[in-house]
Amino acid sequence: KAIELNPKYAKAYHNRAVKKGILEDYLDIIQDINKTIEPIPNDEETYYNHGVAKDNLGDYRGAILEYAKAIELNPNLIYAYNNRGSVKRKLGNYEEAIQDFNKAIELNPKYAKAYHNRAVTKGRLEDYLGALQDFNKAIELNPNDAMAYYNRAVTNGRLGDYIGEIQDYNKVIEFNPNDAMAYNNRGHAKFLMGDKYGASIDWSKAGELGSVKAYDNIKKYCK
Repeated sequence: KAIELNPKYAKAYHNRAVKKGILEDYLDIIQDINKTIEPIPNDEETYYNHGVAKDNLGDYRGAILEYAKAIELNPNLIYAYNNRGSVKRKLGNYEEAIQDFNKAIELNPKYAKAYHNRAVTKGRLEDYLGALQDFNKAIELNPNDAMAYYNRAVTNGRLGDYIGEIQDYNKVIEFNPNDAMAYNNRGHAKFLMGDKYGASIDWSKAGELGSVKAYDNIKKYCK
């Protein structure tokens, strides 16, 4: 209605774009935000939201440019550094991504998501010990982040700590009892520890939840 009354009301377009983001209508988001950039060119939120929309549409280089503009307007915009780092990781620019996560953590040492994202990026660089440290910190700051436990489980597996891996998958399953991948991966860790029976139980459960790979594991390893 605000837009109908005043087609040049930039804030109304911006607010409508944010609401569309909840509904994941990213093409329309960009159309709305484009209408706000000219009337309010120095609004970092406009560029930030445009970056989010472009990221979700797969325009990663465009997203980086939008986040950079938001950061130029507000060098303390923590979420822009975190999101830009995530986009850079998608493009394989791991070192640059880590620099962005470092900056987000510098601005807010209690920002769990930045530790999580930096950990994932370190894992891509095969710095598993560094990744583990960051996952530990992310979980310390946000103990209800199931994905952090999942990714730490993967990291523990890479480091050969199968007990730690199993414990983390236990936590993931506690959060989501229908996570087929967690059962499948926990079964693999149990198998590597010599617990073939426990592995078969987990793989059977994963299969019931829809994992074809789990049934393949039973056929291959539990004859």
